[in-house]
Amino acid sequence: MNLLHEVIVNKDYSDINPVQFGYENCTALHHFGPALRTHWLLHYVVSGKGIFRIEDREYTVTAGNIFVIPPFVETYYEADSNDPWQYIWIGFTKDDKIKIDFEDVMNIPYAHRIFEDMKKCSAMNTGRTEFLCSKIWQLISFVYDKKNETVNYVDKALNIIGSEYMTDISVQNIADRIGLERTYFSNLFKNKVAMSPKQYLLKTRMEQANIFLKDYGYNVSLTAASVGYSDIYTFSKAFKKYFGVSPSNILK
Repeated sequence: MNLLHEVIVNKDYSDINPVQFGYENCTALHHFGPALRTHWLLHYVVSGKGIFRIEDREYTVTAGNIFVIPPFVETYYEADSNDPWQYIWIGFTKDDKIKIDFEDVMNIPYAHRIFEDMKKCSAMNTGRTEFLCSKIWQLISFVYDKKNETVNYVDKALNIIGSEYMTDISVQNIADRIGLERTYFSNLFKNKVAMSPKQYLLKTRMEQANIFLKDYGYNVSLTAASVGYSDIYTFSKAFKKYFGVSPSNILK
């Protein structure tokens, strides 16, 4: 289904009160606005990309991002012409006593899981509003947790790569082990390390392989196995692409 608006019964709850929910696979250049809303509206981008304008600020929003529309603030958003986005949205009102420091565009751990879970309300005859309330609260809890984060996820990932590059670890495996959604983890890592986790893992393996070959004289087969490659051909191809020379030439 390209577009679905779920019917939500507005029960005027005083703290968090869902007013709309839906999801859409947008066509190229599909847009909305400039317009104002009377409630909070959060869009989670499942895939694709687009632009989001809020007042005088503009963002390119990609998969894994949430763009936030506050009440009574002018916004405009438009799907990309080549890779239009698919998103899930939730709209709600809240009590002014609930202070939430939403950014214009956010990356929140587990957001994908939370928004996808919201779709379960489609199968509910009663309790739909309350179920969505619980999911909004869950999302808010992660916003608070992100602001007060004490665990350095990137340092954890660096430690995993540094100590386990010789195994068959992958970016997905690392993200799962530190408890983050892959896209969010990759963005977090790249912002701190200035390269993607995939690039950093390759760099670690290739540089260590070069040491094994050049400084210790290990053969290509043993070197490949020692940096996480079970196939010599795949290793040799990756090594040559990285250094511009085959690993067998390093030994000469």
